Amino acid sequence: MRIILTISFLFTVTAVFSQKKNVVIQQRIEFIAEELETEDISLEDVFDLLYYYYDNPLNLNVATREELQELMLLSDFQINELVAVRDEKGAFETVYELKDLEYWDIATLENVLPFVVVQPAKEKKSRKWKEYLKDGKLEAYFRYQRVLEDKAGYEDVSDAEKEESNSYYWGSPDKLYSRIRYTHKRDLSVGVTMEKDPGEQFFGEKQPNGFDFYSAHAYYSGKGIVRKVALGDFQVEIGQALSFWTGYAFNKTVDASNIRKNARGLRPYASVDETRFMRGAGVELGFNRFSLTTWASSKGVDGSIDLSDTLNTDEARIASSINLSGYHRTTSEIARKNSLQETVFGSNFKYEYRGFQVGVSAIQTQFDAPYVRDDQLRNKYEFSGQELLNLSSDYSYMRRNISVFGEVAQSRSSNSVAFLQGVAMAIGNRANLSALYRNYPKDYHTFYARAFGESSRPINESGLYFGGNFELNDNWDLNAYVDFFKSPWLRFRVDTPSEGHEVLGQLKYRPSPDLELFVRVREQTKMQNSRSYDGNIRPVEETTQRAYRLSGRFRLSGGWQLKSRIDYVTDLRKSMGLQEGFSVSQDLLYRSRKFPLELTLRYAIFDTDSYDVRIYSYEYNLQNVFSIPVYFNEGSRAYVLLRYTFWKERCDLWLRYAAFVFDQEGALSSGPEEIQGNVRSEFGAQLRIKL
Repeated sequence: MRIILTISFLFTVTAVFSQKKNVVIQQRIEFIAEELETEDISLEDVFDLLYYYYDNPLNLNVATREELQELMLLSDFQINELVAVRDEKGAFETVYELKDLEYWDIATLENVLPFVVVQPAKEKKSRKWKEYLKDGKLEAYFRYQRVLEDKAGYEDVSDAEKEESNSYYWGSPDKLYSRIRYTHKRDLSVGVTMEKDPGEQFFGEKQPNGFDFYSAHAYYSGKGIVRKVALGDFQVEIGQALSFWTGYAFNKTVDASNIRKNARGLRPYASVDETRFMRGAGVELGFNRFSLTTWASSKGVDGSIDLSDTLNTDEARIASSINLSGYHRTTSEIARKNSLQETVFGSNFKYEYRGFQVGVSAIQTQFDAPYVRDDQLRNKYEFSGQELLNLSSDYSYMRRNISVFGEVAQSRSSNSVAFLQGVAMAIGNRANLSALYRNYPKDYHTFYARAFGESSRPINESGLYFGGNFELNDNWDLNAYVDFFKSPWLRFRVDTPSEGHEVLGQLKYRPSPDLELFVRVREQTKMQNSRSYDGNIRPVEETTQRAYRLSGRFRLSGGWQLKSRIDYVTDLRKSMGLQEGFSVSQDLLYRSRKFPLELTLRYAIFDTDSYDVRIYSYEYNLQNVFSIPVYFNEGSRAYVLLRYTFWKERCDLWLRYAAFVFDQEGALSSGPEEIQGNVRSEFGAQLRIKL
């Protein structure tokens, strides 16, 4: 048996390292992104991190727990076992020793091998600034994107009409992006990011400074008392994201047992999400097993400001909402830009010892005007005021094959207490099980949190989750979860307390690295306002949506690869009856081993009865651009992506064309986004220079 495992391992190593870097990383990103049912997503930090570790593999003989967690490819049990074996038996001599670890398997090895190495530990010496400049890496990105069809919002009208109407955009339909960043391993990062969205002005009356969004950061991490320093724009991750978390955070995914979040504290920020980041300074100080992270941030956010009818003064300003889109195209959007000043102070004190850690946090958020949501019944328990103090305590403990974790938090604005408690267990390398209970009261308030749950905010929800990953044999894997949730108060489009459940199961067959097939089934039952009703009271009805997916990946000779996918979705509710959606897509990928050329093609057809049975489908795009378009109505989708590497692999050029063709007449979309005709196409180009 050991001989068979060794042969399988050697075959896996050969197969993994024969793949192109971009293919390996795209597969990881696709796994992360395919469950995120949204067209607006930013995973640039994830992409940058995986590219870094591919070019600079992590040495398993010196890697810290935090660095291993950063890969997002290993479970807590696998990390804990690796560190324990390394501490007990000393450094690994070869990568082949990984196959003997109890909680590791061939699939894990294949996932992690492109990003790790086993080498003798080198004595670390203090570095001088000249060495940082010599050993670092400078990268520059320049990107252009545009929808090719004319939209109603870009009609040539006078400035006076644009001032009076929000139906017209002040800028061009071009989307521009530029980023220059210097990095030295993972301990130093300095960069500037600039972006102009479609419809925003570029060096005009409304935007005389060029790009609409600028972001700059400087970040350092070390091993002494000063462990991290962040200046400019940065991210903060604490506990289980119940009180504060500005970075990306997983929720329910096919990796059903991976529900614990691994907070990384201060992180540099180089993305283009114009809201979910801190702007100011932060520092992490540490001594032995203790650490203190503290930060301060002050930045403008896009508030909808109302003025009192009686007083037209600053003291009478009231913010009724905060716009998170980052768009500043029309007169009203430009008026909202940075109209509300947000100030955040926070601290996190943490103690760590082997598999145990505990932390306490305090975060103070202030606005320069009262924040009062619209006068609607569902907003009755939402935050109202100018100051919010959040207090929290989190912990995690791992011993052998058991992991427990949790967080409890209080919002002082309402004295409401929210908490979550989770547990995970590993049964060798054949199964991982997990369970999580959360209770987020209807009056729990927080502005930066991404705790586990059904909704995007930890408020007005309680639930119980069970999940597991099972390796049935060397070729078959089963992932499944069930989640039961309730809302004690009204929600958006749900005018009564409600409840629901979600069940997912996926069976994957992988006889070799060249062939992978899986079938996935998901059922989600929720309560929503009825689409048809009489009188002034709208009833609430139960909706049941089922989604089925069959997908296959086939690696052919000569650098060719095929990816096929079939989706079928149904939605059943009393007011609409049974609705159905269907899509079929075929991808063809070519990665030349002789020439610096990569080609990706897709053709898809879809037919859905309505937007209720829409289908999201991840697409390959320009690097650091994440595309998950939604298929609905009836039509087809196609795209072609070309990547060419030149100048001794220092430059990469991407070109992409994509188009929707709908089987309908008239117009697409509405308002300023309206397009006459049945075609919506876009073009993108990107150049990356590495020095």
